[in-house]
Amino acid sequence: MKAVFFDLDDTLLWDEKSVSDTFQYVCTTAEEQYGVDSKQLEEAVRQEAKKLYESYETYPFTKMIGINPFEGLWANFSEIVHEQFGKLNQLAPVYRKDAWTNGLKAVGINDAEFGEKLAELFHAERRKRPLVYEDTFEVLERLKQNYRLLLLTNGDPSLQKEKIASVSALSSYFEHIVISGEFGKGKPDPSIFEHALNLMGVQSNEVVMVGDKLSTDILGASRTNIRSVWINRKQLELSGEVTPDYEISQLRDLLTVLEDLKKE
Repeated sequence: MKAVFFDLDDTLLWDEKSVSDTFQYVCTTAEEQYGVDSKQLEEAVRQEAKKLYESYETYPFTKMIGINPFEGLWANFSEIVHEQFGKLNQLAPVYRKDAWTNGLKAVGINDAEFGEKLAELFHAERRKRPLVYEDTFEVLERLKQNYRLLLLTNGDPSLQKEKIASVSALSSYFEHIVISGEFGKGKPDPSIFEHALNLMGVQSNEVVMVGDKLSTDILGASRTNIRSVWINRKQLELSGEVTPDYEISQLRDLLTVLEDLKKE
């Protein structure tokens, strides 16, 4: 085993909590002004954002690249590496405003100006909340002594680079950083995994892929004959459709998996 490929969001960075904490902060602002229940507003905005996101002509592209609706609430799509990113760049401010305005309407508040204010507040506040799992750097530090590391992430290039840059020293651990928006296809498409293998000059049997999503990280690795390690912090049940080679509940457990692989 020569190399380890890592997913980024909710594998090394705790993106889900960053988003949740930002929603809580912004929706509490609305609660203070209008008395609306912050949790109800959050759920409404999430639903309206998803509905809007899927209605745009850019949706097939964002789905292929692997950009979710909540990333769209703070992404600028400023790197126009594909014409679709140009469309997303123009759509983003309107999408943010409409998602929050429609969410407010869903809980009985008709105030487009306030919706725009909340949209911009979320856009700014999410940037203040880069969260890293407590064992991320410990594991990367130990692995770099014996393995070559690559980061393989779905998403908008400008946003993913911003996330990485917001966590000091994270990028220094990786020989290569592969972002689906730059490559042109996202996980689980085998081509992005094959691209990563070629960049590193390694064979599929010399690599493990570590990620939190069965439908992208684990499925894509399986399709490329790369051994997969599913980090299942929430203790989710396997669906049966996608089966990882290994399952761990915290990143530190990866060290044990790699030690076991040495013995094979």
